[in-house]
Amino acid sequence: MAERYSSFRSGSLSWLLQRVTAAFLVVVLAFHFFLLHFVHHASEVTFAGTTARMEQWGYLATMILFLITATFHGVNGVYAALLNQGLTGTKKTAVKGVLAIAGLALAAQGVYLAFVMSGVM
Repeated sequence: MAERYSSFRSGSLSWLLQRVTAAFLVVVLAFHFFLLHFVHHASEVTFAGTTARMEQWGYLATMILFLITATFHGVNGVYAALLNQGLTGTKKTAVKGVLAIAGLALAAQGVYLAFVMSGVM
């Protein structure tokens, strides 16, 4: 039987954050699906409705946290998967940098869009 291998040391900060963000994402994703698929059916979701929801500070904060958490969780998961495949040395450093820049750019663009849709900017 194959031995279990993980790039995350149990109890490390990356390990903990991956699990905390997963739990948060499950809750917020359930809220998101409930609101946008059961309360407001897909045919009723409009740009104006999205803008109106984003103008509510609680909703805006939740969606920004959702975006940042999902971005971190995804980037951290991809990085861990690559480490599990044996990524080391200079390639590891380069991939870490590229993923960090891509994650920050994605989060920044999403937060900017959320602020624009909320009327803050």
